[in-house]
Amino acid sequence: MIKLPRFAVCLALVVSCAAFADKPEVVVGVEKSGDAFVVDARVDLPVPVRLAWDVLTDFDGMASILSNLQSSRIVRREGNTLYVKQQGTATFGIFSYSFDSIREIRLEPMQHIIARQLTGTASSFASDTALSASAHGTLVHYHAEIAPGSTLARLFGAPFVRHEVEEQLGAMAAETARRQAL
Repeated sequence: MIKLPRFAVCLALVVSCAAFADKPEVVVGVEKSGDAFVVDARVDLPVPVRLAWDVLTDFDGMASILSNLQSSRIVRREGNTLYVKQQGTATFGIFSYSFDSIREIRLEPMQHIIARQLTGTASSFASDTALSASAHGTLVHYHAEIAPGSTLARLFGAPFVRHEVEEQLGAMAAETARRQAL
């Protein structure tokens, strides 16, 4: 058995706690509404609005940010409207399912990212991500209405949707922190 001096153990605990304290809290609420789930989530990122915007709109690089995406690319641009194709696999515990979508994404620079699914695995999807300056940096408010097309999402419902949103916003927060450190 390896014995570490108490000081080393205490230092490791302090560093670990500090790392977790710096991680922004992702708050997610999910309610069932008919066949759909209504999601309201927020995270206060300790970065400028410009940096948060750059990460949230990095659709061509999104597969390197979100672990559940295998591919993400802008297939067409029309002014502030983008058409984005994404493919990936969502997991919940030991279960997983593949998904794909093409979304129309309307950008209101530095303020809103408004998306709606044109084609894809979900029965329907629409979201509005709002950004605003906060005392800490940038408050991101995410609102979505999702009618899942997968048996997995319907079976596990709100916990599954909450897990996916928490994971995605957490990954976005980590990417903003990574870019801020550069």
